[in-house]
Amino acid sequence: MKIYNNPSPETWSELSKRPQLELEFLDSSVRNVLNRVKKSGDDALREFTLQFDKVSIQELRVSDAELNEAEQSLPASLKKAITTAAANIEKFHAVQKRDVLKVETTPGVVCWRKGVAIEKVGIYIPGGSAPLFSTVLMLGVPAKLAGCKEVILCSPPDKSGKINAAILFAAKLVGVTKIFKVGGAQAIAAMAFGTQSIPKVHKIFGPGNQYVTKAKQLVMEEGLAIDMPAGPSEVLVMADETADASFVAADLLSQAEHGEDSQVMLVLNNEAILAAIQEEISQQLEQLPRKSIAEKSLANSRVIILADEQKALAFVNEYAPEHLIINTKNAEAIAGAVINAGSVFIGNYSPEAIGDYASGTNHTLPTNGFAKAFAGVSLESFMKYITFQQLTEEGIRHLGPVVEEMAEAEQLAAHKHAVSVRLARLKA
Repeated sequence: MKIYNNPSPETWSELSKRPQLELEFLDSSVRNVLNRVKKSGDDALREFTLQFDKVSIQELRVSDAELNEAEQSLPASLKKAITTAAANIEKFHAVQKRDVLKVETTPGVVCWRKGVAIEKVGIYIPGGSAPLFSTVLMLGVPAKLAGCKEVILCSPPDKSGKINAAILFAAKLVGVTKIFKVGGAQAIAAMAFGTQSIPKVHKIFGPGNQYVTKAKQLVMEEGLAIDMPAGPSEVLVMADETADASFVAADLLSQAEHGEDSQVMLVLNNEAILAAIQEEISQQLEQLPRKSIAEKSLANSRVIILADEQKALAFVNEYAPEHLIINTKNAEAIAGAVINAGSVFIGNYSPEAIGDYASGTNHTLPTNGFAKAFAGVSLESFMKYITFQQLTEEGIRHLGPVVEEMAEAEQLAAHKHAVSVRLARLKA
């Protein structure tokens, strides 16, 4: 990790830059995948699965027998852990439901806003070395609570042609309606355009590699909604001399093992604890199965030392981290002043890993500084809000003349007439 002692605010923008994904070179190859799936449907999906996943799949949809087999193969302890996490996620998201509130803006004019579930949503779940069954919970639970009629899940098969058993168990638990053995950009294409087997959806959720990320960007150009701009995962740990060095190191490494392009940032108020943290990182790193990945991630990471607490907080808000861990003596006060972050973890005993799995908050969060303008996935991500208004005779009498005046000023005669014709009828 590179160390920056008391950097000036003029350099903060540069220090906040993330490792850049080289997406441009992918454009033509991903467009080719999208076009082939759009044209050839399931046949293209089978070809790409053989090419990229090295397995031949005839039946793309996961059968009930496969779901039951997956459930039986998992240890009871893991199933209990997944069920506990799902319950917490459901509790947190259930309270996000809004009541329909009607307001009379003018006598006789009543307006309201009602949430309606997105009918068809697609969930992409990466497989490979880290099959993210936890993301199934994070996306499937709010989709179910929102009332989405169709929830499609795509995930790449392994060399034996199967999807990870924990992913299948979690999907069945949260009520996913259809599961398909398709990964990569071709899965995004299938959900975006529809194939003979896979239904077209209205919005796609879920993380993925650079091919998946590029595919989500490209299908947006064709009018399909996605959850949010995506990029490599990241954490910023803000610590002082009261922090436990082993905790800080563990938090940094838990993020670094995600991927080589993940970024970890450490903001300290002085150098007193830095040596202890570095020693802990070295020791803990040796125990990690994904050591080589974490090492490459640490090479993209930085230590920022800012003695002034307000400056440190200002830097945190400038960086706008996906995950923010505040491990200081006045952690709650600092947390209250955070305005740019995806999810905040307060105090010594609140590791990011808890939010990744089971506290109840959603781990699908904005990265790459998008926390300045975007929120993480919530119940509302699976809903759309429709506004309503209803006017009585009294209402049109009160508000009609206002609209007539405004429409005439904008030179929209038909708009004015739509009101005038009603007022004339009432005067007759």
